[in-house]
Amino acid sequence: MIVLRTKGVTFETTYIDLRKKPDWFLKISPHGKVPVLKVNDHRLFESNAIAEYLDEVIQPRLHPADPLNRARHRAWTDFTPDFAKALSGIYYTKTKAEMEAGLKAAPERLAKVEEAISEERGTKGPFFAGSGLCLVDAAYAPFLQRFAFVDAKLKTGLLKAYPLIQAWSEALLGDERITGSVPANFNDEFIASLKRREFYVGGLFEAKALAS
Repeated sequence: MIVLRTKGVTFETTYIDLRKKPDWFLKISPHGKVPVLKVNDHRLFESNAIAEYLDEVIQPRLHPADPLNRARHRAWTDFTPDFAKALSGIYYTKTKAEMEAGLKAAPERLAKVEEAISEERGTKGPFFAGSGLCLVDAAYAPFLQRFAFVDAKLKTGLLKAYPLIQAWSEALLGDERITGSVPANFNDEFIASLKRREFYVGGLFEAKALAS
């Protein structure tokens, strides 16, 4: 959605209940995950593959023109799952002790991304590679968005030790192309999921938040 919005593409969105995945969805998504992109009679799955396809066929290009820089961006996009696990390992936890253990483990991966931003940017940002949104931004933004939301309750202060990531996160979450890529009820649904799965952070959200 972020890439589509950045490129100004008109598209239709179909949301599904991931707890009750319809048969038609399972037929087109081998891993049973979202997103899936329908292009004419073809279906594409996996976020990176979808983003790469869109970048090849629709202007403006979000990957660097230089082959070496483009390969480096692809490499850091492939690192997204490691970064995401570092953050989710903090808030997808059952107890405060588990949360603190996740917090202790996170710096190893965050430090790598902090260094990458410093090396790749060559400017003052605010995004991964400079003033324009790129595919690396689109890949990391959803995970930074979720972490910022739960950290408002956890108050870990984790990103203070990584000023480039913190500034990057703030720039992304101040961009409507990012914030508008989730449904209006995203926060409520996310809280409900945290509570349903009995994660520690879920208990920090007041019940009345679900009724808003």
